[in-house]
Amino acid sequence: MNIIDLITRDCVASDVKVTSKKQLIQEMAQLMVDCGCLAGSGVEARDIVSAAMDRERLGSTGVGSGVALPHARIEGLDKVRIALVRLETPLDFESIDERPIDLAVLILAPADAGSSHLRALAQISRRLRKEDVRTRLRTAPNAESLYTCFVDDAQAAAA
Repeated sequence: MNIIDLITRDCVASDVKVTSKKQLIQEMAQLMVDCGCLAGSGVEARDIVSAAMDRERLGSTGVGSGVALPHARIEGLDKVRIALVRLETPLDFESIDERPIDLAVLILAPADAGSSHLRALAQISRRLRKEDVRTRLRTAPNAESLYTCFVDDAQAAAA
C-alpha cells in the first residue's frame, strides 16, 4: 500500500479554521466528499462524521506531537482513503500528550477492510512520528506544498 494511492491533491487543506474536534471532523469529511475521492460510494459527510465521532468516543485519536489520526470504517467504500489538513490555530483534541493538534489525517476504510485499515494507520503514524516531517508539513506555505511534502516523504520512505 502506497500513500500516494490513498490521497489526492484535492483532499489536502491548509490553514483550516475550526474550534472543536467535531467541527474538524466535519470539515475533513466535507473535504473528502468535495474532492471526489468518495464518488459513487454513496458515502456522505454525515456518515463519516458519525463513524469518526463514534470511534473518538472509544478514545482520542490524538497521537501526540500535535498530530491526530481520526479514523473510521465506512460501509460503501471500496478502498482506504485519506485526507490531510493543517489547522490555522492548534486545537485541543484530548491527545495522549495533552498537547493541542495542528495536523490531522482522516483515514477512512471499507467496513470489511481487515488489515489494510491498520496498515494505512501504521504507515501514516510512522511517517508523522518523524519530527522533520512534521516540521516540513507545518511550514509548507499552502495546501499544494503540504500535499507534496506528505507524498514526497511517503515515496522516499517506500524507495
